[in-house]
Amino acid sequence: MAKEESKGFEVVFFETENGKQPVRDFFRELSKGDQKEIGADIRVVQDHFPIGLPLVRKLKPELWEIRSYIKDGISRVFFTFFSKRIILLHAFVKKMQKTPLKEIDVAIERLKEFKRLQK
Repeated sequence: MAKEESKGFEVVFFETENGKQPVRDFFRELSKGDQKEIGADIRVVQDHFPIGLPLVRKLKPELWEIRSYIKDGISRVFFTFFSKRIILLHAFVKKMQKTPLKEIDVAIERLKEFKRLQK
């Protein structure tokens, strides 16, 4: 797993069974400015968690989201914790008021896959 370290939690990109890192791929498609904005918000969570709204919101018992304001809207990065690590599971740019359930479902499926791969 690829990772970035800080004085807080370690941040790790979720990696599928076939070696893909969907959140890293999402970041690569963004402008440099948007990458910096989201990266700065992840760093705040990494160094200062637990924190709440407006930056972080808990969605499910093991699932949180980081909300970042970028040029094209509001980015959401879904994550979980595992052994002092923040695992970045899924990310997308939100275009409507409510977070689409299909995006949350993707994050939940990746969380299940992550847990299965840890065994």
